[in-house]
Amino acid sequence: MIPVQIAYRDFRPSPAVTADIKERVAKLEQFFNRITWCYVTVGRSFQRHRRGNLYSVRIDLRVPGQAIVTSGRPDYDGAHEDIYVALRDAFNRIQRQLQDYTRQRRIRVHMSEQQGSSRGRVVRILREGGRDGDYGFIEAKDGREIYFHGHSLVHGKFDELKIGSEVRYAEEMGEEGPQASTVEVVGTS
Repeated sequence: MIPVQIAYRDFRPSPAVTADIKERVAKLEQFFNRITWCYVTVGRSFQRHRRGNLYSVRIDLRVPGQAIVTSGRPDYDGAHEDIYVALRDAFNRIQRQLQDYTRQRRIRVHMSEQQGSSRGRVVRILREGGRDGDYGFIEAKDGREIYFHGHSLVHGKFDELKIGSEVRYAEEMGEEGPQASTVEVVGTS
């Protein structure tokens, strides 16, 4: 389950709206199960005098290697006077961005496979279970430590991973340094 945080600006949160957001986030997770974090901001704009107030929705997702953000500008044709329409449109936009991300990721992984992936051994495992979830570090052949998130594990379960496990991984540059975008166990020691 993706850690989800929801913020409401300028109106009282509704259990129905909260449930709708959580259902839409669950559908995103079914589409791409490596989302590590989601933050949804729902707000009202009081700038329209002739029509009702418009809702804006901003969605921030963290996925391996980057953040995906969709802006929540209201639709000025009046459709976003309905909060559920504003939510639908925002989640449709973030899903399209997520589709683009997965396409680009497949291309990078395919290119990495053609060039030969790197091998290393798991040297640290941290089972946090909190907002950031489970993660660990791989020691590369050159001695560097490469971060990986639990969602980066391609086959198998993170709970079954052991220190010393030999892995094959695809490296990419993350926000805080090198990280493995995909990790596959190839043996244990």
